[in-house]
Amino acid sequence: MAIRDLADMTWEEVRDLDRARTIAILPVGAVEAHGPHLPLATDVVIARAMARAGAERIEARGLGAVLLPPLPYTAAPYAAGFEGTISVRGEIVTSLLLDLARELTRQGYGALALANAHLDPAHLDALGEAERRAREERLLPVIFPDVSKKPWALRLTEEFQGGACHAGRYESSIVLAERSDLVRDKIRKELPPNPSSISRAIRAGAKSFEEAEGKRAYFGWPADATVEEGRASVDALGAILADAVTSALAPGKRA
Repeated sequence: MAIRDLADMTWEEVRDLDRARTIAILPVGAVEAHGPHLPLATDVVIARAMARAGAERIEARGLGAVLLPPLPYTAAPYAAGFEGTISVRGEIVTSLLLDLARELTRQGYGALALANAHLDPAHLDALGEAERRAREERLLPVIFPDVSKKPWALRLTEEFQGGACHAGRYESSIVLAERSDLVRDKIRKELPPNPSSISRAIRAGAKSFEEAEGKRAYFGWPADATVEEGRASVDALGAILADAVTSALAPGKRA
């Protein structure tokens, strides 16, 4: 079955969905600097790919899925020193997601799944808070597989797990696979490796890409990116999303 984009449907088509068995999937990214070779919308590209791959697996397991228009604005303070980055307060993101969850609950959807590709700590906190508060309000399940943590992180690439992955081989590979027209490939192929781990730098107290040794807003090995790795990573992300949905909706899982 073709994956449905909610915004492309008519209201009558939505009315006729079996919404109690339909998962609304929200791709979540950021407008944020991703090196000199990737677009500001890199996270949105990755989130959309994750959402679509996850929807295919969710439907193969007997549930329905619809893709919501992506959320591109969120907290991105680590990249705020680079032109083009747009960062909003985390509490705004939490409030928006809660309102969305309330509306989807009113309309009778089975769950809201977040296909998230942005890993700024302030953003992850905002999503986690929305998930927690939705549970407190007894709204529909808000399912947020945080790929920066176990067990999900272990299913992604070695570069990703090492933390030197912002606009590196991992992300560059996915954008090459999904939107090669947006990659400044000549620049990418000439970029030297930046093995600095942004995740370790954050744990050590760094508050920006610059403090984490990302002077050009990238970390990792972008010159080594391949379409094949990108496709494999999208497949892994889709499986993570589908498995998170299956787990969250298992009988007896939600009080």
